[in-house]
Amino acid sequence: MLAYAGGDMIAFETLYRRHRGTLYRFLLRSLRQRADADELFQETWSRAVAARERYRPEAKFSTWLLQIAHNLVIDRFRRSRPHASAEETDLLFSRLDAPESEQPDRVLSEFEQRRRLQLALEELPEEQRVTFLLRMENGLGLEEISEVTGAGRETVKSRLRYALARVRARFES
Repeated sequence: MLAYAGGDMIAFETLYRRHRGTLYRFLLRSLRQRADADELFQETWSRAVAARERYRPEAKFSTWLLQIAHNLVIDRFRRSRPHASAEETDLLFSRLDAPESEQPDRVLSEFEQRRRLQLALEELPEEQRVTFLLRMENGLGLEEISEVTGAGRETVKSRLRYALARVRARFES
């Protein structure tokens, strides 16, 4: 990001390629609607570009980028909380890449597990879902999640613990 702030356009292309998948998955899982995720994906990158000269490497770039996205998600929820229909969720998971060589029963089993996970995530309170996604999908540690969400480390730890318990309970039932 520092190289990009200095005018190196190749550096931005590298950042974009490296972080676009992680960012988009976070937004899609947080918002549950592709159109909203697309919109905030563009807005997140626009804000990152606009802030390039103010960027300071106090945290990892991915943490900084996810913090921008998280703030945009919170703003969106404050205005109006979207809900994905069962059909939209099914469509999303049907499009997930799976190796062609897998047996049909294994693909179905994995699809069922992904569907159960999606349903479990939809049932989580917003704070727990965001914490869970930042940890499990983006691999952030407690301190990084704390930076992204603005919550204290112990609060993040509690949210993660409750989210994991609820997801496990969903899988056991």
